This record gives sequence, structure tokens and C-alpha cells, in this order.
Amino acid sequence: MPCAYDLSQKGWLGKDLDEAIKPPPKCTPVDASSSKWDGKDLDEAIEHPPKRSLTQQPASALWTRFQQQGDGKDLDEAIEHHQSALQLRPEGHPQRSTSLNNLAGALRTRFDQQGDGKDLDEAIEHHQSALQLRPEGHPQRSTSLNNLANALRTRFQQQGDGKDLDEAIEHHQSTLQLMPEGHPQCFASLNNLAGALHTQFEQQGDEKDLDEAIKHLQSALQLTPQGHPQRSSSLNNLASALRTRFEQQGDGKDLDEAIQHYQCALQLRPEGHPWHSSSLNNLASALQIQFEQRGDAKDLDEALQLSYAAVEKSLTASSNLLAHSNLAEIHLILWSTQHMDKSLQDAMYHYKKAAEFAHANLFKGLWCCQKWIRVAEQHHHMSALDAYTKSLHLLDYHISATTSVLSQHQTQKHFPPDLAVNAASCALRQGDTYHAVELLEQGRALHWTQIAHFRTSLEHLYSEDPSKEVLVKQFQNLSALLNRCADVPFTHDTSRIEVEAMERHYRNLLRQWNKVVEKIRTLKGFSHFLLPPLFSDLQEAACKGPIIVLVASKFSCDAIIVLHVQPPIHLQLNITLEELNNLVSQHHKNNQHPEPGYKAFVEVMRKLWKRVIFPVVQQLKGCVGKHSRIWWCPTSLFTALPLHCAGEYKHGGQMLPKLFVSSYTPSLSALIKARTRNAKMTQEMTFAAIGQATPDTPDTSVKSPPLHYVDCELDDIEKLLPIPSVMFTKLTGSEATREQALHALVDNQWLHLSCHGVQDPEKPFDSYLAMANGPVSLLDIINANISTHEFVFLSACKTAMGDSSSPDEVIHLAAGLQFMGVKSVIGTLWRVHDDVAYQLVIEFYKEFCKNGTLDCTMAARALHEAVATLAKKGVPLHEQAMFVHIGI
Repeated sequence: MPCAYDLSQKGWLGKDLDEAIKPPPKCTPVDASSSKWDGKDLDEAIEHPPKRSLTQQPASALWTRFQQQGDGKDLDEAIEHHQSALQLRPEGHPQRSTSLNNLAGALRTRFDQQGDGKDLDEAIEHHQSALQLRPEGHPQRSTSLNNLANALRTRFQQQGDGKDLDEAIEHHQSTLQLMPEGHPQCFASLNNLAGALHTQFEQQGDEKDLDEAIKHLQSALQLTPQGHPQRSSSLNNLASALRTRFEQQGDGKDLDEAIQHYQCALQLRPEGHPWHSSSLNNLASALQIQFEQRGDAKDLDEALQLSYAAVEKSLTASSNLLAHSNLAEIHLILWSTQHMDKSLQDAMYHYKKAAEFAHANLFKGLWCCQKWIRVAEQHHHMSALDAYTKSLHLLDYHISATTSVLSQHQTQKHFPPDLAVNAASCALRQGDTYHAVELLEQGRALHWTQIAHFRTSLEHLYSEDPSKEVLVKQFQNLSALLNRCADVPFTHDTSRIEVEAMERHYRNLLRQWNKVVEKIRTLKGFSHFLLPPLFSDLQEAACKGPIIVLVASKFSCDAIIVLHVQPPIHLQLNITLEELNNLVSQHHKNNQHPEPGYKAFVEVMRKLWKRVIFPVVQQLKGCVGKHSRIWWCPTSLFTALPLHCAGEYKHGGQMLPKLFVSSYTPSLSALIKARTRNAKMTQEMTFAAIGQATPDTPDTSVKSPPLHYVDCELDDIEKLLPIPSVMFTKLTGSEATREQALHALVDNQWLHLSCHGVQDPEKPFDSYLAMANGPVSLLDIINANISTHEFVFLSACKTAMGDSSSPDEVIHLAAGLQFMGVKSVIGTLWRVHDDVAYQLVIEFYKEFCKNGTLDCTMAARALHEAVATLAKKGVPLHEQAMFVHIGI
């Protein structure tokens, strides 16, 4: 049986290197070949291969020489030979599965060395093809199951997709079942399954997984006695699992046994062994833990020496990541015991060096960056800003490599939800307001940013230089393909192989797209193309009025007033995150009542005014005149509050609505794009009014109550619009279906929707507007072509209320419309009564249409006046406050 082709696995805590069985230094990843070469034999085999094997034997020899000497050229050439061998074994050839397996193994090794995800994707593809050619009963099926599982586990480390780990465990379990007692490779299967279970424990925390892993590893060690070539891996894997259990349960026997096994493994891996540096790292980490438990300085000294040796001997990114992480932890311990500034500086240096290799392992890299952030913040170290910046780059890297918006949303859950606001707070505390705004823009609304990248126009480049037509077309074609890939939904009927093929295709397209983007950046005037925007670019968002960015971080709560020409104004607010959270909780509690009292609502608005809005207003009065337009860009907890309604609420007291006309924007970039989008050139304005009073909903157990004013609302809108300059379409009742609503959404630049709106807190992209035969979801809006639309009024509940678990992603219906192209949007923050919505809508359109034309830039003032009219009519304050304007 061939040598198992396996991987090294770093844990979430970043202190262990759980290795599955690795090929010994003189083992080839082929199904049938001898690998006992001396140097002369190797050179002879490579230069003069026997005629009977012009591809396979040179590949084996090159592979072995690579293992012995580490020359990447040998590995590249071995892959070329394996590729040639595969071409000589077409579909139906009895040895095709062998060539697929060999090529996959070599590609996996090159990925380990160089980190190119394309190699890993191709390796998985070839392993899957080999497995298909080795059905139940095939003597090599267990080999393919094992190799595919190991490659999937490696990819899980890189990308964090739980489906890869689940499938890896499933394949490892199948492999073990195919091995009868006494099988010579049973130890390998036990090791591999245990490694995957250990990883699953670190992700999910189920101690049954860890106990089962240890049980399998103890059995594997018994099957690899003294003298067995893979005993060192069995010792190492068992040691890592025992150390993890010690960290969970605190039994010193586990730690003692782990150190003993690590020491034995290191003895079996002398200098020159491919896993020498891994053993150095693992033993160093365990000794560091022992020092923290027992205080023997010898343990820490030895851990320090071993870690420095590991850095010197490390050949792979993953090994470097672990070695520098160990050194950072050790120097931090030295600082805490000796209080020498050099130890703290050394710790920060090694955290920074470890972060340079963060791409080697998503979870380990993330853990390292977050630990760097925590330590730097704790000690007020200037490198904290570098740590935040690196974490945001890591987040952007993983989001961009994920196929769909739904998968991106899941991937982001691996990262702290407050990463961007904490980064901005750090920049502000270091006196860099410009960088604070840049970091917020880089780290928020990432899903929308990714979508926008694939919908970027290059007309400006083509108009300036028609010779760049080929490059422009490449970018446009690849962007369109990536957009389509991201839109493809996966159902329960979609096979794992089909999903894998689609995701692999997406990543291949993304690599091509990135190369084209790099070429565009070499052109004059495009050096910053699709890179995170600079403050000088973002400042353009304030060309029509100031933008107030509110930052809610556990370190500080701040306001940044962005002005068009003048430098930004930074205000540290007199409120903590805990106090802000209490204010939000009080506000949510008020809204849970069918009729929240005036006093309860006003109490929140007064606190908000005093602690947040009033200091901002004091600054604004020196910048713009009364009744000027201003824009709010809230982050984190601030997104849950109706900032536009704050005030003193006493006789003669100040109130924000009486001072300024408030709008919102989910990001500065969104506002800039809304202003620069060109309207669709048509002879007539097309306006669609869509109303659905009695819809069908996805959840049949929840019956939506009928809306009594929908038809009246649409009829009155038609009367108020400036006909005949507007081509008006009305859809109500049975005509207001999902399909017709989507057609109207695409075909009309001006829209009004009166219906039930539902915000899904668990799956925010499934939030929807309810129609006759089904929902129009946020995903439907994303997939619609509305890039030249002017205005949408969402007369429905909760259309501007985001996901409370990830508020900085701004995932709600109104934001989706704005990000996707609508310049001006009106939505609601919470549940709205049918009759109040009707009154507001009529007053709005009276004001909006009074000049006999439609202008989306007047929507904010029209809403402002309509709300003031409702106040005069005695409509309760909390019902006035729910309507918000987003956009220009």
C-alpha cells in the first residue's frame, strides 16, 4: 500500500502541530514503486530513465531527491512528469487512478511549500477523480479516501469551510472501516482520523471528539513500535491531543505524558528530518505551558532555545507561523516575570513576524493576530495599529476567496464582529483620524464591497486609452463570470462534487481576475484601483454636507465629522460601550410594546442627545447653517438607534430635527458611488407602485395580517405624481406577484412598495418583501440590475433594520437597494402601523412632487417635512421616528 499523503494541523490555540502520518523522507506518493535510492542512482534515474517508464520513474526519483535535498525545481519537474504520465493514461486506462493519485500528491506537497491555493484545489480534484475510479471493493479505495480526506483537512485550515472538515472525517472513518485488524496501514488511518477529530474538537468544543481522538492515537502508537518509520508521528500526534486535554481539564499527568512523547519524537527526528522544526515547535510549546504551571525557569529557557532553533530550521510558512508565535508567547512571559522592555519589544516583533505567515492557516493566523491585538492594546503598544491592519487584510483575503454572499457571511463569523470599530478606535487613540476613517471603510460592509468590485465599470480607462480595450474586456468578462458564480444557489440536491467543481471554478476565475487587476494597477492613474480607499478619496462623500461617523468600540466611543475640504473633526464621546448597550436595550424594550409610551421613548432620545448628539451639533453649528443636510454613518450599537430624532424634548429645548435634515449612509463609499452613478437615459421617468395587502409568506405557520390602506396608498400616489412626465405602473392584489415585482424592480427607475417587510435575524440575506406568491428577498435585490435607479420608497416594516449580531455588515433591504445602485431610499427601523404609513406616504409625495417634477436629491427634505406634518397631527413620536432616508 502506498504511503499515506498527509498534513500538519495547527490547533485553534496555536500551540500544537498535530501531524497525521507523513511519508518518510525516502517515500514517494505513488501506488507502486520502490524508493530506495542513493544519490548516484537518483541522478542516473533522472537523467537516463528506462524506456519502459519515461515519465513515472523520473517523477519518483525527482520526488525522492526533492525530499532529500529540498530543491523546488525537482518538485516542479516531478509534477511535469506526473502530468505527462496522466496524459498517457486517458479515460479507461487501468492505471489512470494511479497517475491521478501521484499527481495530486505532488501538487499537495508543492502547496505545502509555496502556498498556492490552485495547487491544493487541483490536488483535491485529482483525488476526487481517483476515488471515483476506485469504487467499493477496489483494493486502493482506502488510499484514495485517505488522501482526499487529508487534502480536504488542509483546505479547511486555509479557508475555514466546515464542509471540508466534515467530509474529511467521513472519509477517514470509511478508510478505517476498510482496514481489517492487522492491516499494515491501520496505524496511519487511526492517526489521520484522530487528527481530524482533534481539529473538530478545537472548532466545536465537544470533548467526545477529543477523547475519541486520544483513544485512536493510543492504538496507533501501539501499532508503531520502536523502529517503526512512523513512530515519531504517532508520538507527536498523541502528545498534541494529550496537551489539549490538559489545557481543558488540567490533569498534570496529561502534560507530563505529552512532554515525554514530544521528547521521544524529537529524538527520532534529528536535524535534517523534514519534521525536525515541527517537533522543536511542539516541545517548546509544551515546555512553556509547564513553566506557566510549575514555574521552573529551566523549562522556559529550553523552550526559548528550541523555538529559536525552530525559526532557523523552518522551511514552510506553517512552521514559521508556529515558531514565531511560540517566541512571542515566551518573550511575553519573560516580560511579565522580569519587566524588561526588550522582552515586550521582542514579543511584539515575533507576533508581527508570525502574522506575515498568517495565510498558512486561517485559524492559527487569526488567533495570532488577535493575540497580538490583545497584548498590544493591554500594553498600549504602538504596534496595535499594525495588528489591526493585518487582521483586516486577513479578513478581506478570506472573504474575497469565498464563493457566495451566504458563504462569505458564514466565513466572517470566524472573525471578531468588532474588528473594524476597534481598529478605528486604536487609530483615533493614536491621533490618526484619517487612518481611522480608512480602517472603518475597509473593515465594514465587506459583502457589499466584494459585490461592488465585480460590478466596477472601466469606461473611464477605455475612454482615455482605447488601446487598453483587451484589458478592459478581460476585466469585464471575468467580473461577469464571478458575479454569475456568486449568484448560483446550492440546493440540498446539489452533489458535493458539483459544489466542489463550482467553488474550484470560482477560485480559478478569481485568480485570473486578480492578475488582471494587478495589470490595471500598473497603468497611469490606476495604481489604487480596487484597493481600500484613502481618506482623500472618501472625503468626497461630504461634498453636499458633513458626514458624522459614530464609532462604538469597547475602548472608546467617538464621533468623526468628515467635511469636504477641511480636516475631519474628532470628538471623544462621554459614553462607554456598556452605557450605549444599556441605551440600546432600553430602546429595544420600548419597541417590543405595541404602544410604547411617550416618556419611555423620550427618555432614550434625551440620553442620546446629551451623551452623543449634542457635542456633534455644537461642532456642526460652526460648519453648516441651520436646516442644512447632514449624513449619519453609524457603526456597531449606534446602528440600532434613531439618531435623527434625538433632542432635549422640553419646552424651548433643542431637537435635532429642528436644526438639520438628517440622512443616513451605510458607508462613505456607498454615498460617493450613489452620486457618481449616471441615470439611465430615457425619454420618460418610469415609476412603479407595487402593493400587496394579503401576501403568501415563506413561513406558512405565520399568517401576515391584511394591510387595509395599500390600495388607497397607491391610488393617491398616482394622483400626486407629476403626470404626464411620469410613466406610471401599478401592481396590486393578484398582479403583485414575486415575478412581476422583480420585473418592475428592474424596469423602473422610481419605485414605491407597500407591503409586509420581514427582517430575518438568523439569515439576513433571506429578509424579504412579501408578495402574492412568494417573497422578494434581499438576495433577489442583489441579483437584480438596478445600477441606474433613482429612488425607492419601502413602505413596509423593518426594511432598514440590520442584523444585530453583525451590525457593521449593514445587511438589510434598504441598504441592499442602495449598495446595488439606488441613489435614494426610504425605509423603516421597526414595525410600522398601516394607517401611519399611509399618512406619511401621502404627506411625503405631496412635498416630493410639489414642483411638478421628480428629483431624488429632494427625498430627504420631503421626508423631513412629512414627518413634521405627522407631528402636528399628533402621531406618536415613536411612529414618526421609524422612517429614515438613506442615500443622496
